[in-house]
Order: sequence, then structure tokens, then C-alpha cells
Amino acid sequence: MGNNENFNSEYDIEILDLTKVYKIKGKKKEIRALDNINFKVKKGEILGLLGPNGAGKTTMVSILTTLIQPTSGSAKILGRDILKNKRFVKENVGLMLGGDMIYYRLTGYRNLKFFSKIYNIKDYDKKINEISEKLNLTDWLHQYVENYSAGMKVKLALARVLLIDPKILFLDEPMLGLDPKIAKSIADILMKFNKTIFLTSHQMNIVESLCDRIAFLREGKIIKVDSKQNFKNFFKGDTKIQIHVSNNRKNDLVKTLSNLEFVNNLKVENEDVYFSLRSKSNYPNLFEIISNFPITKFKEIETDLEDVFIKLSS
Repeated sequence: MGNNENFNSEYDIEILDLTKVYKIKGKKKEIRALDNINFKVKKGEILGLLGPNGAGKTTMVSILTTLIQPTSGSAKILGRDILKNKRFVKENVGLMLGGDMIYYRLTGYRNLKFFSKIYNIKDYDKKINEISEKLNLTDWLHQYVENYSAGMKVKLALARVLLIDPKILFLDEPMLGLDPKIAKSIADILMKFNKTIFLTSHQMNIVESLCDRIAFLREGKIIKVDSKQNFKNFFKGDTKIQIHVSNNRKNDLVKTLSNLEFVNNLKVENEDVYFSLRSKSNYPNLFEIISNFPITKFKEIETDLEDVFIKLSS
């Protein structure tokens, strides 16, 4: 399914001035879920769309997969306008909304056979077995889904999407609630399919390992679109520090640090104290102050995507 032989553009997804406004029934107030969104996704690229709850991520995915219409603006999938070519879009994209759209009282195989019939897939038995093998589902394929682990259910939901061999995968919070190790294993499998992937997630470890670029959405607006490394470099002005202090002096240290103007984001996790320095030039002053405490661990922590997410969300 989903052939588009004449499409040669560098971009699989193109978004131009995309806006979605919801009108609240009985009120004059409107909610601008998406506000003049513009960016592109290259062929074969894995893009992570990040943002706090309510930022508009699911709305954007829903528009790009033709589930809902935009208020204004436009978008193209594989060079075709999504509003004028809905059937084409549906044939060329796969949408996965977490672990939805699987039936627990059927076996994994019966689930995939059911969807194969809906999609009118020929040689579905061969295709089901091939995809199941790639996703390490084979041993569980003829077991009832209600007996699957959370990770197995996600793999089955992904197998359903892959049945149509879509050019583009839209994955909306695909690994929500999964154990980090299982989520990472699924991310590793996804990379082997060589698809263009549009991913929304709150799991920074998955985004960091899987995505080529990141778009950050806040209150319906795109704040920044860039590579993972450039996102992290953007916030390297602050230096994140981890300290462990012995002899029950932790509370004294926290009180002292809280009074320093060059210390930000002070917090305590377990027995360690975390904070950020505004600049590395503040190190001499910091060392002079903490030399009065029994420090047993001092560590400078590299900026990660979770730090970026917190700062951009605030």
C-alpha cells in the first residue's frame, strides 16, 4: 500500500502556518491549540515533538494524520496536501496512539489478522510472521493479549501500524508507562525499520536515543526546532553540580547555598544536593564556601534533554 512513485522532495512532512482554534460551547473564549506552526521533516528523519501537557502535540498529530482539520494553514505529506488527499495520506502513514486499538480477548495473531482484513492486505499471514519476528513477538503471537506484558502490548500495537508498510510513522506517546529498559529496547527496534518517524513523548531517554531532531511546542507555538546537541548546547551557560555531604550537614549546606545569588535550581534528591551555577567563573567562590563542609562527592553533570525540557516548559 501507499505508493507514491513521483514524490522526490527532500521532505516527507511540510507544515505551513498551521493553526487550530477550538471554540468553547456557550462561551466567547477560544483555545488556540496550535498557533501558526511552521517546520519540515526530512525523508528518513526521526523527529521528536516535545512539550508540556496541553501544548498541542496530539492536536498536531491528529491534523497531520487527517483525524481532524486545521482552522487555517496547510500541511503536506509526501508532497500531497493533507486536506485534498486524505485517502492518500491514510494509505501512507501509520498512526499509533500508545497501546490503543488492540483487543485483549483475542490472540496477538487474531488481532493482526483482523486489521489485515480491514486494510485489505494480501499475504497477511506471511507479513504478520515477518513483522512479529522483527519485534520479537513470535513466541507470544498465539497467546491472548490480556496475558501480555505492557511492553508486549506496545509491540503488538506497533505491529498493527507496520502491517500497511507506511512511509511515515506517527507515534503519540508510544511507550508511556513502560519500564525504561523495555522502552529502550523498542526504540532500538524502531530504528531498524528505516522509516520517517514523527514521535511525541515525555520520556527524555527515548527521545535522546531515538530522535535526530527535536521540535519544542509550548502553548501552541513552536519555541525551537534543532538537533539534540544544539538543544543541549543552548543551555550550557549553567553548570549543573551534584554534592554529597556527610555528618548530617546536608540541611546546613542547602541553607548556605540558597543564599548565594549565583546558585539556581537548588534541590535535594535522596542524600545528594543538586544545583546549577550561573557560570563556571563562580567556581572559586563556591569552593571557598563549601570547603567548610565535609564533602564526600562533588560531580559536574552534563546537561541532558530533561534539563532542556524543564527550562523550555517554564
